[in-house]
Amino acid sequence: MTDSEPTPGERARAERARSRSLAQLVSDLPRLIVDLLKAELNHLKAEFAEKAKYAGVGIGLLAGAAFLLFFAFAALIAAAILGIAVALPAWAAALIVFGALVVIAVVLALIGIRSFKKMDGVAPSQTIDSIKEDADALKGLGKYDN
Repeated sequence: MTDSEPTPGERARAERARSRSLAQLVSDLPRLIVDLLKAELNHLKAEFAEKAKYAGVGIGLLAGAAFLLFFAFAALIAAAILGIAVALPAWAAALIVFGALVVIAVVLALIGIRSFKKMDGVAPSQTIDSIKEDADALKGLGKYDN
């Protein structure tokens, strides 16, 4: 037997498929669609699980880096205080650095509040509008491309 010839099992399957009526094929369609959707959902779950594993590792490493940067920033603040303490008393140097940090924190907080005000709610309004337009188009209502 050559590679191009079908095996007996393949020939039997092909013969069964040819002998089935159109009604039988149409009646199998819902089951086949459900099977396809289940297979796609299983594939989606597997893909998300793999991506979640990598995301978890990445988040853990970024959290560790942020933890170390927190202490590095504290050491930088201490160095600034000690540097200013060369010219001024230590309490004055600490007070100056404290004041600078408070000003920076207030500016960052104000920028963050302005950013939240631009957000215009939590709901994904553009996506909701798009879905409503799609539903209207399926019903034959509203504007849609022909």
